[in-house]
Amino acid sequence: MVEDPALVAGSSHAYDADRTLPQRHTKLPMAQDDGGLDSLVRKRIRALRVAQGWSLEELATRARVSQSTLSRIENGRRRLALDQLVTLARALDTSLDQLVETAADDVVSHPMIDAAHGLMRWPIKAEPGMTVVRRHMTEPPPDNPSRMRAHPGREWLVVLSGTASLLLGDRRLRIETNQAAEFPTMLPHAIGAEGGPCEILGIFDRDARRGHQRGEDVGKTNRPSS
Repeated sequence: MVEDPALVAGSSHAYDADRTLPQRHTKLPMAQDDGGLDSLVRKRIRALRVAQGWSLEELATRARVSQSTLSRIENGRRRLALDQLVTLARALDTSLDQLVETAADDVVSHPMIDAAHGLMRWPIKAEPGMTVVRRHMTEPPPDNPSRMRAHPGREWLVVLSGTASLLLGDRRLRIETNQAAEFPTMLPHAIGAEGGPCEILGIFDRDARRGHQRGEDVGKTNRPSS
Protein backbone atom coordinates (compact mmCIF):
# COMPACT_ATOMS: atom_id res chain seq x y z
CA MET A 1 0.00 0.00 0.00
CA VAL A 2 1.22 3.51 -0.76
CA GLU A 3 0.86 5.60 2.38
CA ASP A 4 -0.63 9.05 1.97
CA PRO A 5 1.61 11.44 3.92
CA ALA A 6 -1.46 13.49 4.75
CA LEU A 7 -2.61 10.66 7.02
CA VAL A 8 0.61 10.17 9.00
CA ALA A 9 0.51 11.30 12.62
CA GLY A 10 3.04 13.92 13.60
CA SER A 11 4.03 14.62 10.01
CA SER A 12 4.33 18.18 8.86
CA HIS A 13 1.79 17.19 6.22
CA ALA A 14 -0.85 15.97 8.68
CA TYR A 15 -3.93 18.11 8.42
CA ASP A 16 -7.17 19.06 10.11
CA ALA A 17 -10.49 19.23 8.31
CA ASP A 18 -10.44 23.05 8.54
CA ARG A 19 -6.82 23.42 7.48
CA THR A 20 -5.64 24.06 3.93
CA LEU A 21 -3.68 21.27 2.26
CA PRO A 22 -0.11 22.01 1.14
CA GLN A 23 0.04 22.99 -2.53
CA ARG A 24 1.63 19.73 -3.64
CA HIS A 25 -1.37 17.79 -2.27
CA THR A 26 -3.96 19.58 -4.37
CA LYS A 27 -4.04 16.48 -6.62
CA LEU A 28 -5.11 14.17 -3.80
CA PRO A 29 -7.60 11.71 -5.38
CA MET A 30 -11.10 13.07 -4.90
CA ALA A 31 -13.73 10.62 -3.75
CA GLN A 32 -16.73 12.81 -4.47
CA ASP A 33 -17.47 16.38 -5.53
CA ASP A 34 -17.92 17.79 -2.03
CA GLY A 35 -14.87 16.33 -0.34
CA GLY A 36 -11.61 14.48 -0.70
CA LEU A 37 -9.94 11.53 0.93
CA ASP A 38 -10.15 13.04 4.42
CA SER A 39 -13.93 13.50 4.25
CA LEU A 40 -14.43 10.06 2.67
CA VAL A 41 -12.48 8.26 5.41
CA ARG A 42 -14.43 10.01 8.17
CA LYS A 43 -17.78 9.19 6.56
CA ARG A 44 -16.67 5.60 6.02
CA ILE A 45 -15.72 5.15 9.68
CA ARG A 46 -19.12 6.40 10.80
CA ALA A 47 -21.01 4.35 8.18
CA LEU A 48 -19.17 1.14 9.14
CA ARG A 49 -19.88 1.80 12.82
CA VAL A 50 -23.58 2.41 12.19
CA ALA A 51 -23.79 -0.69 9.97
CA GLN A 52 -22.52 -2.77 12.91
CA GLY A 53 -25.14 -1.17 15.16
CA TRP A 54 -22.45 0.22 17.47
CA SER A 55 -22.59 3.43 19.44
CA LEU A 56 -19.61 5.78 19.63
CA GLU A 57 -18.86 4.31 23.03
CA GLU A 58 -18.88 0.71 21.77
CA LEU A 59 -16.50 1.39 18.86
CA ALA A 60 -14.27 3.55 21.07
CA THR A 61 -14.00 0.67 23.54
CA ARG A 62 -13.15 -1.82 20.78
CA ALA A 63 -10.56 0.54 19.27
CA ARG A 64 -9.20 1.55 22.68
CA VAL A 65 -9.61 5.25 22.06
CA SER A 66 -11.70 7.72 24.00
CA GLN A 67 -15.26 8.37 22.94
CA SER A 68 -14.51 12.08 22.54
CA THR A 69 -11.54 11.31 20.28
CA LEU A 70 -13.66 9.07 18.07
CA SER A 71 -16.40 11.70 17.91
CA ARG A 72 -13.91 14.36 16.83
CA ILE A 73 -12.45 12.01 14.18
CA GLU A 74 -15.91 11.35 12.70
CA ASN A 75 -16.89 15.02 12.81
CA GLY A 76 -13.66 16.37 11.31
CA ARG A 77 -12.43 18.11 14.43
CA ARG A 78 -9.33 15.95 14.86
CA ARG A 79 -6.57 15.15 12.39
CA LEU A 80 -6.45 11.66 10.95
CA ALA A 81 -3.50 9.79 12.42
CA LEU A 82 -2.19 6.66 10.73
CA ASP A 83 -1.86 4.66 13.95
CA GLN A 84 -5.46 5.44 14.91
CA LEU A 85 -6.71 4.49 11.43
CA VAL A 86 -4.96 1.12 11.70
CA THR A 87 -6.62 0.52 15.08
CA LEU A 88 -10.03 1.65 13.85
CA ALA A 89 -9.78 -0.51 10.73
CA ARG A 90 -9.05 -3.55 12.88
CA ALA A 91 -11.93 -2.74 15.25
CA LEU A 92 -14.30 -2.34 12.29
CA ASP A 93 -13.19 -5.69 10.86
CA THR A 94 -11.69 -4.18 7.71
CA SER A 95 -8.22 -3.29 6.45
CA LEU A 96 -6.41 0.03 6.27
CA ASP A 97 -6.34 -0.26 2.47
CA GLN A 98 -10.12 -0.58 2.37
CA LEU A 99 -10.60 2.22 4.89
CA VAL A 100 -8.64 4.75 2.80
CA GLU A 101 -9.63 3.40 -0.62
CA THR A 102 -10.89 6.10 -2.95
CA ALA A 103 -14.13 5.78 -4.88
CA ALA A 104 -14.06 3.98 -8.23
CA ASP A 105 -14.43 6.13 -11.34
CA ASP A 106 -16.32 3.50 -13.35
CA VAL A 107 -19.34 3.04 -11.10
CA VAL A 108 -21.99 2.85 -13.85
CA SER A 109 -21.85 0.13 -16.50
CA HIS A 110 -24.02 -0.60 -19.52
CA PRO A 111 -25.33 -4.03 -20.50
CA MET A 112 -24.16 -6.11 -23.42
CA ILE A 113 -27.34 -7.00 -25.30
CA ASP A 114 -27.87 -10.39 -26.93
CA ALA A 115 -31.11 -9.80 -28.83
CA ALA A 116 -31.06 -13.31 -30.33
CA HIS A 117 -31.52 -14.88 -26.88
CA GLY A 118 -33.40 -12.01 -25.20
CA LEU A 119 -30.46 -11.42 -22.83
CA MET A 120 -28.73 -8.51 -21.17
CA ARG A 121 -25.34 -9.19 -19.58
CA TRP A 122 -23.32 -7.16 -17.09
CA PRO A 123 -19.81 -8.13 -15.96
CA ILE A 124 -19.05 -7.75 -12.25
CA LYS A 125 -15.88 -5.66 -12.22
CA ALA A 126 -14.75 -6.74 -8.76
CA GLU A 127 -15.19 -10.42 -9.75
CA PRO A 128 -14.16 -10.68 -13.42
CA GLY A 129 -15.30 -14.30 -13.66
CA MET A 130 -18.88 -13.51 -12.64
CA THR A 131 -21.69 -12.23 -14.84
CA VAL A 132 -25.19 -10.88 -14.19
CA VAL A 133 -27.77 -11.83 -16.82
CA ARG A 134 -31.30 -10.51 -17.31
CA ARG A 135 -33.51 -12.68 -19.48
CA HIS A 136 -37.06 -12.40 -20.80
CA MET A 137 -38.66 -15.80 -21.43
CA THR A 138 -41.91 -16.71 -23.11
CA GLU A 139 -41.43 -20.45 -23.79
CA PRO A 140 -41.71 -23.27 -21.22
CA PRO A 141 -38.64 -25.36 -20.43
CA PRO A 142 -37.92 -28.18 -22.90
CA ASP A 143 -39.77 -31.48 -22.47
CA ASN A 144 -36.85 -33.48 -23.84
CA PRO A 145 -34.37 -34.33 -21.02
CA SER A 146 -31.54 -34.38 -23.56
CA ARG A 147 -31.85 -30.61 -23.85
CA MET A 148 -31.10 -30.09 -20.15
CA ARG A 149 -27.61 -28.73 -19.51
CA ALA A 150 -25.03 -29.86 -16.98
CA HIS A 151 -21.65 -28.21 -16.52
CA PRO A 152 -19.31 -27.08 -13.72
CA GLY A 153 -20.26 -23.97 -11.78
CA ARG A 154 -22.97 -22.45 -9.65
CA GLU A 155 -25.98 -20.30 -10.53
CA TRP A 156 -28.24 -17.96 -8.56
CA LEU A 157 -31.39 -16.46 -10.03
CA VAL A 158 -34.39 -14.40 -8.97
CA VAL A 159 -37.70 -14.05 -10.82
CA LEU A 160 -38.40 -10.36 -11.45
CA SER A 161 -41.86 -10.86 -12.94
CA GLY A 162 -44.14 -13.72 -13.87
CA THR A 163 -43.49 -17.34 -12.93
CA ALA A 164 -40.56 -19.51 -13.98
CA SER A 165 -40.39 -23.28 -14.19
CA LEU A 166 -37.00 -24.76 -13.26
CA LEU A 167 -36.14 -28.35 -14.20
CA LEU A 168 -33.41 -29.54 -11.87
CA GLY A 169 -32.40 -33.17 -12.13
CA ASP A 170 -35.64 -35.13 -11.62
CA ARG A 171 -37.44 -32.20 -10.00
CA ARG A 172 -39.66 -29.51 -11.46
CA LEU A 173 -39.71 -26.32 -9.37
CA ARG A 174 -42.13 -23.42 -9.69
CA ILE A 175 -40.44 -20.09 -8.92
CA GLU A 176 -42.73 -17.11 -8.52
CA THR A 177 -42.05 -13.36 -8.60
CA ASN A 178 -39.43 -12.32 -6.01
CA GLN A 179 -38.51 -15.91 -5.25
CA ALA A 180 -34.92 -17.01 -5.85
CA ALA A 181 -33.14 -20.27 -6.56
CA GLU A 182 -29.50 -21.30 -6.18
CA PHE A 183 -28.01 -24.56 -7.37
CA PRO A 184 -24.82 -26.24 -8.63
CA THR A 185 -24.95 -26.41 -12.40
CA MET A 186 -23.57 -29.96 -12.47
CA LEU A 187 -27.20 -30.92 -11.88
CA PRO A 188 -28.93 -31.21 -15.27
CA HIS A 189 -31.12 -28.12 -15.53
CA ALA A 190 -33.32 -26.04 -17.77
CA ILE A 191 -35.58 -23.06 -17.16
CA GLY A 192 -38.54 -21.50 -18.92
CA ALA A 193 -41.72 -19.52 -18.43
CA GLU A 194 -44.87 -20.92 -16.87
CA GLY A 195 -48.34 -19.56 -17.63
CA GLY A 196 -47.09 -16.52 -19.50
CA PRO A 197 -43.92 -14.43 -19.99
CA CYS A 198 -41.47 -14.11 -17.15
CA GLU A 199 -38.25 -12.23 -16.53
CA ILE A 200 -35.33 -13.47 -14.46
CA LEU A 201 -32.07 -12.04 -13.19
CA GLY A 202 -29.26 -14.55 -12.83
CA ILE A 203 -25.72 -14.48 -11.42
CA PHE A 204 -23.29 -17.00 -12.89
CA ASP A 205 -19.79 -17.82 -11.73
CA ARG A 206 -17.07 -18.26 -14.36
CA ASP A 207 -17.71 -21.97 -14.99
CA ALA A 208 -21.50 -21.58 -15.17
CA ARG A 209 -21.15 -18.64 -17.57
CA ARG A 210 -18.86 -20.64 -19.85
CA GLY A 211 -21.22 -23.61 -19.75
CA HIS A 212 -24.18 -21.47 -20.79
CA GLN A 213 -22.20 -19.78 -23.55
CA ARG A 214 -21.18 -23.17 -24.95
CA GLY A 215 -24.80 -24.28 -24.78
CA GLU A 216 -25.93 -21.19 -26.68
CA ASP A 217 -23.27 -21.79 -29.33
CA VAL A 218 -24.43 -25.40 -29.75
CA GLY A 219 -28.03 -24.21 -30.00
CA LYS A 220 -27.10 -21.83 -32.79
CA THR A 221 -25.24 -24.59 -34.65
CA ASN A 222 -28.13 -27.05 -34.38
CA ARG A 223 -30.85 -24.52 -35.21
CA PRO A 224 -32.48 -25.37 -38.59
CA SER A 225 -32.00 -22.79 -41.27
CA SER A 226 -35.10 -20.92 -42.45
